[in-house]
Amino acid sequence: MPSDTATPDPYATPIAFGQRLKILRTRRGMTRAQLGGLVDGKTGSWVRAIEEGRLQTPKLETVLRLAEVLRLRDLSELAGDQSVPVALFTGPGHPRLGAVKDAINAFPLTTAREAPPTAHIQARLASAWGARHSAPNHREVIGALLPDLILDAQLAARQADRAAERRTAQAALSEVYSLSQFFVAYQPDAPLLWRVAERGMIAAQESEDAHTIGVAAWLTAQAHRDSGPHHYDAADVVTAEALRFLTPLLPDAPDDVLAITGALTFEAGYTAARRRDTGTAWRHWDRAHAMAKRLPADYYHPVTSFSQAIMGAHAVTVAVELHAGGESVRQATASDATTIPSRPRRARHRIEKARGYQLDGQPDVALDTLARAHEAAPETIKYNGYAKAIVIEEAESKSPDRRRRASELAVKLGLLAA
Repeated sequence: MPSDTATPDPYATPIAFGQRLKILRTRRGMTRAQLGGLVDGKTGSWVRAIEEGRLQTPKLETVLRLAEVLRLRDLSELAGDQSVPVALFTGPGHPRLGAVKDAINAFPLTTAREAPPTAHIQARLASAWGARHSAPNHREVIGALLPDLILDAQLAARQADRAAERRTAQAALSEVYSLSQFFVAYQPDAPLLWRVAERGMIAAQESEDAHTIGVAAWLTAQAHRDSGPHHYDAADVVTAEALRFLTPLLPDAPDDVLAITGALTFEAGYTAARRRDTGTAWRHWDRAHAMAKRLPADYYHPVTSFSQAIMGAHAVTVAVELHAGGESVRQATASDATTIPSRPRRARHRIEKARGYQLDGQPDVALDTLARAHEAAPETIKYNGYAKAIVIEEAESKSPDRRRRASELAVKLGLLAA
């Protein structure tokens, strides 16, 4: 029998933001001071003022941080239906998602059709990675290529007879799953994303290829990290294990193994930045930077984008995740997006720069930077929750010009009716 003193259900009747915050904070067993301290150094008095309705609902960025600290599975638990869509960080389903999903799920067990040679699959993969980096509508391009590529790679791994052939085919299959993960990410099918990540890791282990294993680990760590704070430990475990495996190989490693090791090293720093562990984040960035310097100046890893050119962008990401507005802008000024050859990665960098400008109280520059990201790769910004959060916030700005520009961009991203 329920007690009269039990914590009420925050969804039983429509209630104010502050009341929801109090209920959810209480359920987490956190004091106001503890919660405030984890939200950019706010005070317990600030939390109390929000809960009692003496302060208005915070800006979207703060609402997102509150949801992260409270470990909410759905933003509507805190914001109800008065705020951003709960699919903000998931994104819309791409028109080609169904065909890609069918190919992933239709795991062939028969040999009725002969698989193409693995070398042919590898050549198609190289072409697909090139298209992903060069096309503004990169999801559309790789979404069209993936169904046949997935089925052919699955068949090749199934039909390989000799051990060496099986390992080579498994490496190609793992890489196909890596490409698939880029397509599936931030779309409304989390189980499919995990299925792809796990299959890629299994195929990589079967390949016994160091570079393939590193790439699969890099993507698996990203899947954990992007699932929220309660998955950060798992991301760290995957990254650390992969680095223990790869580090002894570095003295004589080819460029691709050195690059994936550098990418994994930065991933460890990225997760640390998400935790707001400043020292650890920058220490890993320094180590990754040293590895990047060992690569040829024009080298660019086709999966992770790791290179000398990317380290400036990585520095912006670390500063932004640490919520260091001034440092974010300094790093953004020092970096040069035009040196990044990949369109989607260049757009992602501009989104990170926009986050830095927003943190630093420069919303006009943030919107201008997002507009440039849209020019580089519309499908990147369309699926990026942080970009959409900035646009939605500025669409409610007190500045008429800023509202107009944010609303125009919101229409382009499909957030508002045209």
